[in-house]
Amino acid sequence: MAGNSQRRGAVRKSNKKGSTVGSGGQRRRGLEGKGPTPKAGDRPNHKAHKMAKAGEKRAGGRPPQRSPKKAAASSEVVAGRNSVLEALRAHVPVTTMYVAGRIDSDDRVREAIKTATERSIPILETPRGELDRLTDGAVHQGLALQVPPYSYADPRDLVDPEQPGIPLVVALDGITDPRNLGAIVRSVAAFGGHGVVVPSRRSAGMTASAWKTSAGAAARIPVAQATNLTRALEDYRKAGFFVIGLDMEGDVELPDLELASEPLVIVVGSEGKGLSRLVRETCDQIVSVPMSSAVESLNAGIATGVTLYEVARRRRR
Repeated sequence: MAGNSQRRGAVRKSNKKGSTVGSGGQRRRGLEGKGPTPKAGDRPNHKAHKMAKAGEKRAGGRPPQRSPKKAAASSEVVAGRNSVLEALRAHVPVTTMYVAGRIDSDDRVREAIKTATERSIPILETPRGELDRLTDGAVHQGLALQVPPYSYADPRDLVDPEQPGIPLVVALDGITDPRNLGAIVRSVAAFGGHGVVVPSRRSAGMTASAWKTSAGAAARIPVAQATNLTRALEDYRKAGFFVIGLDMEGDVELPDLELASEPLVIVVGSEGKGLSRLVRETCDQIVSVPMSSAVESLNAGIATGVTLYEVARRRRR
């Protein structure tokens, strides 16, 4: 019995948890995170870090400069025999012409292929299903063109003291019809203007339609794109330009414009809303085009053409 009692005591003693020696927090520290993983270029033993150091050494110890990322512009597809032929006749820039396999040829197709061949434009024979996909289901009639994205200038590029004549720029505020943009580019070229500025958002861009309407003037007149039109106009004012806005309720009628002989930015608003509030407040003067009371307003392209003509007439005096 005594032996059993001793064994039970021994068992109880072995089952009871006694004090143990601690790890001193070493295990806890070993489980703690060490923060985010450094970038590859910041790790001394990584290949990317060694390549960066080698690049700095070649550049004289200076870190390589990264160019700012630009938003990727999308190309445009012109579909249909008439549209393709008009685009080619207007010398719209083209990267590729697509022709459906076993196309029923007519005069338009033959002229389009001949023109593309003469200009060394690549011609690809394409299955109709693939052509449907490329044109997003448009009625292509077996013919389509790939038009590259337009290369916009910077608004500051239009401030060039070495350019001939008194500086003259047209800025568009809310013009969403590309045909209006094309007509305005054409008028700017006709009356000695130096460029057009459009906002990057909520505005017509230099599409194939705008290019065709410009009747080739888009190849000579730069179109700049402004992230913020109001800020671009303020920069023009700092550069010595006067900014005038076209509006039916102007401070001055066009025949009385005294600023025509000064460096000018003419701002044209949309036909429906006119000039936006901030753009209007940035203008030095609001000018109206006098017309018969029977007409409510002029098309933006026509109003711009009339204003440019008057400015050019006064500058020739």
